[in-house]
Amino acid sequence: MRVLWYNTFMKTQENTIENLIENIRELKAENEQLKQQNQWLMEQFRLLKHKQYSASSENSNFEQMNLFNEAEATSDLTAPEPTLTEVKSHYRKRTRLTTDKLPEEMPVEVIEHELPELERTCPDCSGELHTMGSETREELKIIPARAVLVRHVRRVYACRRCENTSDHVPIVKADMPEPVIKGGFASPDTIAHIATQKFMMASPLYRQEQEWKQNGINLSRQTMSNWLIKASEDWLEPIYEAMKHRLCEHEVLHGDETVLQVLKEPGKTAQSKSYMWLFRTSGEAKHQIVLYEYQPDRKHIHPEKFLKNFSGYLHADGYDGYHKLPDNITVVGCWAHLRRKLFDALKTLPKDKQPNSHAAKGVDYCDKLFHFEKQFTLLTSENRCKERGRLSKPLMDEFFNWIEHLNALPNTLLGKAAHYAKSQRKYLERYILDGRLEISNNRAERSIKPFVIGRKNWLFSNTPTGARASSVYYSLIVSAIENGLNPFEYLSWIFTHAPNIGKPGYVSAIEDFLPGSTKIPPKVFVPRPKGTEPKKYAWEED
Repeated sequence: MRVLWYNTFMKTQENTIENLIENIRELKAENEQLKQQNQWLMEQFRLLKHKQYSASSENSNFEQMNLFNEAEATSDLTAPEPTLTEVKSHYRKRTRLTTDKLPEEMPVEVIEHELPELERTCPDCSGELHTMGSETREELKIIPARAVLVRHVRRVYACRRCENTSDHVPIVKADMPEPVIKGGFASPDTIAHIATQKFMMASPLYRQEQEWKQNGINLSRQTMSNWLIKASEDWLEPIYEAMKHRLCEHEVLHGDETVLQVLKEPGKTAQSKSYMWLFRTSGEAKHQIVLYEYQPDRKHIHPEKFLKNFSGYLHADGYDGYHKLPDNITVVGCWAHLRRKLFDALKTLPKDKQPNSHAAKGVDYCDKLFHFEKQFTLLTSENRCKERGRLSKPLMDEFFNWIEHLNALPNTLLGKAAHYAKSQRKYLERYILDGRLEISNNRAERSIKPFVIGRKNWLFSNTPTGARASSVYYSLIVSAIENGLNPFEYLSWIFTHAPNIGKPGYVSAIEDFLPGSTKIPPKVFVPRPKGTEPKKYAWEED
């Protein structure tokens, strides 16, 4: 009995110890999970706090680590050699700020201020005063827009002799340009004004309706919307398709996408997401083309269909849909996205721990690569490719070797940044393959920003037809801005010539409307004040 009791007792003790050990393991695992969860929540708290109260700039505001040589880090290959000049004594002349420049060909209205003849006497000797000089003060005068009703009167002619002697009287009419919308009273300038106000200045149609009303014109938003859609379908979509064909002839493109809400989309609720895709030329293109395309979803079939005639490099972010494109399209990753993830991880740390953190080291690697690209700006594509192989590639290999050995928790922001770098490595490394490629996809992100700003104001599109028209207008307006054209003058010129294409005095082909066409008149270009000419790159030289 004692032996049986002892065995039972010992077995019970062993079970109790095993249960305690198992409980300890569970508690440790739970404690570790709670630690990670707490760390993740603190990261999110610090990140949200930074986004709400701190500056939105992603510039590193702490001292750079001793990871790079100081002379190499601060050098600039694009800076010209300094020249020695002798400094002479001078008097300071007060002038307008150099950032405020007016075009030289701006019309000047001169107002002369003179003394009345009766007052042109000397206050001391009462002698006659003569003009010894003048003082000049300049003001910028703004003339508000005003509406004018243009009445086209076409004369109809007949022959008096035929009227008296013949049973057939020929009728001859004077030439009159075709309207932009048949049966409507909208002029090319009116539709161009409404379009630029909405798609460039982000002014919704209901605000424009109020503005028209303040000028005594009752023009409903429905009428304006009909004008925009009709003009887009009749005259702008053929130009859009020609621009798309021209775009796919390039070998380097950028792509991006953003959400859009369409209220009355078949088969979808009003709250569901649609997408506005963007494809544009790279910096190596002589004439820039930026195209938007509306689609009801984010499936990879949409960029594949849009780029079916394209073969070359496509800059994109880490969205997996781009990686499913055909083999004739080589996707190039974006280092700005990777740096942003590392920067977010950096900002979640206390300020005293930021400079020596792993996140700061990762940001420094990216900053050095971007600094190299700034140095290579004015180089030809061939020399840029060589310099990337000499300077950028070794540093990039060092970065990926460092990221492979980085032990970061998977659920932290640093861990997610490390996972992004590892999974996107083959795409991120590709920009060194060709000197025409860029280190980031920021060019596409900057181009999609006008649409994002407009979306914050007009919020949604009512129908897919309206969304399609919006994509066409944004394409022409942003492309016009990229090529130094005035969007209002450009659209007005298109709406004037497109209905009359082929007639004497008008353009003869759709290609004549594309940015870069020699048929575009000088008045459509934005006047450039002296000293604001754009920098000339090596690949633009003849």
